[in-house]
Amino acid sequence: MNVRYLDLSSIDAKDVDTLTRNIAADFGASTAPAVLAAAAGLAQRLPQSLVDELRDFRLHEPSAALVVRGLRVDDEEIGPTPLDWRTPPAPEHAAALTAHEVYLVLVASLLGDIFGWSTLQNGKLLHNVVPMPTEVQEQSGHGTVKLEWHTEDGFHPNRCDYLLLLGVRNHDAVPTTIASIDDVVISPRHREVLAQKRFLIRPDNEHLNRARALVGPGQVHTIQRMQDSPEPSAVLFGHPEAPYLRIDPAFMTARPGDPEAAEALRVLVSRLDAALSAVPLGAGDLLVVDNYKAVHGRSEFTARFDGTDRWLKKVVVTRDLRRSRCYRAAAHERILL
Repeated sequence: MNVRYLDLSSIDAKDVDTLTRNIAADFGASTAPAVLAAAAGLAQRLPQSLVDELRDFRLHEPSAALVVRGLRVDDEEIGPTPLDWRTPPAPEHAAALTAHEVYLVLVASLLGDIFGWSTLQNGKLLHNVVPMPTEVQEQSGHGTVKLEWHTEDGFHPNRCDYLLLLGVRNHDAVPTTIASIDDVVISPRHREVLAQKRFLIRPDNEHLNRARALVGPGQVHTIQRMQDSPEPSAVLFGHPEAPYLRIDPAFMTARPGDPEAAEALRVLVSRLDAALSAVPLGAGDLLVVDNYKAVHGRSEFTARFDGTDRWLKKVVVTRDLRRSRCYRAAAHERILL
């Protein structure tokens, strides 16, 4: 399994808790512009072992994923798992949750810049990943069916470099599933085919449904155009001996009339299936996924909708915000599309 682990010491965990609560109290929100502007500097006050590990993860790519364990999360202090990502926390739970979100933001700032999508959670930069009674069958973070593994937002050229998931509650140990391109072996010919622009990736339903709601009559959202006329792309890219990947089998096909490409894709999917590992994120566990090297999904589970279900906090990070400038309203804005 291509996952590294870092355990915070009890002293470091206490220091992180103090730091993030103080920042939350000073700024009042985890993704306020002032917090985002100061995050990279504030992050240098995190434990040195964590700062060093993240620097190594970013620069040397020693693994496809990293799990940092040890953040203090009190199950009563955070309040019940919401039934909808839109539900704000009660005042008595807000301070603790904001502090935990600050931790996520600080860690993310050591990897790059947080950004968001107008078509996901109303453009919020930090997401609640919770099961929702109205979406149990959806291929999204709000469903309870098996979430097929995928590259995060693989349809888009400006998808994230890193996906970060912070466990807030997971009494049932529902696992996140991960597989790395480094753990699969495919033939030279299949590798050659997969490195050619012979594949079509379309947007997932969550992006697409919201995109349709955002435009007026007669208008076509950029994401709808990507659905109707996807640009051919390669699955493998980067260094030929240590490639990155871009793949989403649930929303992806080879180009019509290309059986060789379809077969190469089928083989890679089967190899990644065989390499899949389960990583249950407990309260206080932070998973960092290299979105260029790993795919991720989630096992099927049964939700109770009683306030005790699995609850994650999520952000996505780019190493180069500038590359998405044509999709953002201003240079300093972080919301795409």
